[in-house]
Amino acid sequence: MAKPADNQHERRISMEIVVDAYTEEECAMAWYCHLEDSLSFPFEARVRQAMAASPLRSGDRVSVLRLAHDQLCRVAIFVHALYNQRELVVPLAQLVPVRADKCTRLAVSDWHYWHDQGYSF
Repeated sequence: MAKPADNQHERRISMEIVVDAYTEEECAMAWYCHLEDSLSFPFEARVRQAMAASPLRSGDRVSVLRLAHDQLCRVAIFVHALYNQRELVVPLAQLVPVRADKCTRLAVSDWHYWHDQGYSF
């Protein structure tokens, strides 16, 4: 179920992130490029929810190392994260930055909004 719209997120996403994206592939690449430019790696994060695509559980802590390859991010945004000395590829929608700069926190918040609203590429 989608959450109520947030005008700040909607405006930023439509006017800055996916403004020139007309196809699914362009939308995926727009998000990927935006996150590549906005996220400062590494950053510490906590798992906000368990997801089928990930072995992580709610409350786990990870170090986010980098974005996954752009080919993998054509369906959703994935990141490489270090957890218990293992590098995993997990959905960014699963993670909340706990020690990260403002730009990283805002970019992840925008992605969470997009994801939680049920939007897709």
